[in-house]
Amino acid sequence: MSQHVNLVKLCVGCDSPDQLENWQTARAKGDPAYQPRHVTRMWPKREAELLDGGSLYWVFKGVILARQRLLSLDEVIGEDGIRRCGLVLDRELVRTSAAPRRPFQGWRYLAAADAPADLTKARASDDTLPPDLAGALADIGIL
Repeated sequence: MSQHVNLVKLCVGCDSPDQLENWQTARAKGDPAYQPRHVTRMWPKREAELLDGGSLYWVFKGVILARQRLLSLDEVIGEDGIRRCGLVLDRELVRTSAAPRRPFQGWRYLAAADAPADLTKARASDDTLPPDLAGALADIGIL
């Protein structure tokens, strides 16, 4: 049984999973070897657990709506000489059931047992609800 852990992060600059997916596709510029990467200041101490099947869960406007599997953590040295962590992600953006999340800075660990479920293949192609509405429906147990 996998002992993985996940990360949860606010998706700043994108209002929906569709917008994030479009942005990552544009960054790939047709390169089949392109891997999305999110650079963060802090290096996770639980690296082995993250890379044992963990994902980065994205929060859009206060609601977790999608995840991407973590493939590796790469060292990134910025122009300022500071070491940062590049979270290398799978290209597939998996839609999840809506899970409200309060604002926070940086990233947080998310236990596998507390992670929202993936949407079924049939529901993954549904029109995306606005994050505010998805959060409200999740709050009352409908979504």
